[in-house]
Order: sequence, then C-alpha cells, then structure tokens
Amino acid sequence: MAEAAFLSGLQKIQTDKNGKSQGAWRPKYVFQYIQDRFLQPDFVVDITNVFEQKIEAIKAYKTQFHGGAESVNEEPQTYISTPDFLDSVVYRHKWFGKMIGVKYAEGFISEKMIGISNFDAFIKENT
Repeated sequence: MAEAAFLSGLQKIQTDKNGKSQGAWRPKYVFQYIQDRFLQPDFVVDITNVFEQKIEAIKAYKTQFHGGAESVNEEPQTYISTPDFLDSVVYRHKWFGKMIGVKYAEGFISEKMIGISNFDAFIKENT
C-alpha cells in the first residue's frame, strides 16, 4: 500500500479516469488497519458505535464462511470459516477498546510518525 501511495505521486506515471488524465497526488499518511494477525497498533480508534454494523458486514460475505462446520454442502473448512475466526475479531476489538477505555476499538499501523498540534486532540468529548 505504501508503494502504491508513493507511485501515485510520480509525474511520469500517467493515469486516467473516465478518459481524463489524472494529476500526480500522494497522500500525506497511509494507515493500515490490523486485519487478522497480531500486530501492535500505532493508534486505535473507538468503533463502539459502529461495531455491530462491522460484524454484520463481515457476515455478509457468506461465501467465505461456507457455514462453518455445519455446512450442508460439505464445503472445505477454511481459516475464516471457523467460528473461532469471528470470535477472534470480536476479542481483538474488545482488547483494543480496553486499551483506551471504550467497548470496541480498531487498531491501525502507520509507517510515518503521527504528530498532533496540541493535547486537546486527546480529550474525548462526552456528548
């Protein structure tokens, strides 16, 4: 992903969208979310308000889950078709949430150092 972000800023790489030439552009930051391996996040974001929606979105990929061990079609079981996979997603988000005092959080990794302009960025507003 970092390589794609770098390449997108090179003037000599020509791209177009809908027949129109696109100018070079490079994002200031590239954040990668932690999918299914254990990695120490550089920062975490409270996702408590959208966590159930995230789980439903994952479950929407029914062809990936094959119904797990209870599959009628006897599909071969895969890494993500086991009940343990979804449990691990839930537990990881709970663990990241505990790190910041919320119910669920998403972990991210950044290759660049993240800076803030003042400590007010750390204050959680209660609304």
